[in-house]
Amino acid sequence: MTLKFAIPNKGRLSERTVQILNHAGLEIEGADERKLYTNVRNLSVMFLRASDIVRFVHKGAVDVGVTGKDIVLESGLDVKTVYELDFGHCRLSIAAPEGSGFDSVDDIKDGTVVATSFPNLTQKYFERLGKQVEITKISGAAEVTPHLGVADIISDLVSSGSTLKMNHLKEIAVITNSQAVVIANHESYKHRREEIDELVSAMRSVMDAENKKYLMADVPTVALDEVRKYFPGIAGPTVMNIAGREDVVAVHVVIDKDQVYDAIIRLKRLGASGILITPIDRMVP
Repeated sequence: MTLKFAIPNKGRLSERTVQILNHAGLEIEGADERKLYTNVRNLSVMFLRASDIVRFVHKGAVDVGVTGKDIVLESGLDVKTVYELDFGHCRLSIAAPEGSGFDSVDDIKDGTVVATSFPNLTQKYFERLGKQVEITKISGAAEVTPHLGVADIISDLVSSGSTLKMNHLKEIAVITNSQAVVIANHESYKHRREEIDELVSAMRSVMDAENKKYLMADVPTVALDEVRKYFPGIAGPTVMNIAGREDVVAVHVVIDKDQVYDAIIRLKRLGASGILITPIDRMVP
């Protein structure tokens, strides 16, 4: 039986998820709104709206899926969050028009009208503050509602904040932070945990590798101790003899991407040659 795996059918979460899966060796063509599913290895990949994936996973129609943590929290449905993917970062925030007098949540009075696509999270947030606001549910374009007189303030997803500034709004509070997550149906995870964990492990191995580089160099043996100190690697650098050479060894090591420039300079000063830097597709512990 194939594992049913849902990914968003459009947007940044979709593009990034497909990219990771492709690098993991699960070749998936880019999703679009017309494509419903594709099969790859032991996976039946469904292309669904990110907002629908949590419901499908909860009902068991899909075993596992990628969606936003904000959507999971807003739904209130009982699904298992298997892994936080560390991309698609954003936050659900309260924003108010510039010059409106709303400079913090303390300025929000009972009866204030809040426009949002996240009525449940927004309602619970104000209830925790002991404030009775009026929630106006919308499906999008929350930024325009204060200017149309539909709402006093908004609750909306914020990434860089540029959209708020463009619409003369300012962020005054954060309800919750969000990112892409892998979620699973509880029964599916109970009975097919190994398959789901293997899928997550494949995705993690790609993401772990993205900030790493594989370095190879021919290093004088007299500099080997210093090289070992500077390049600890995952389990220390790999040192190999070179046929016909006793004064030089081949060193292979995994380093952080931001160390490449300094690493090459240091190796050259130590007399290293044949330095080669290559990308890494996956790192499997």
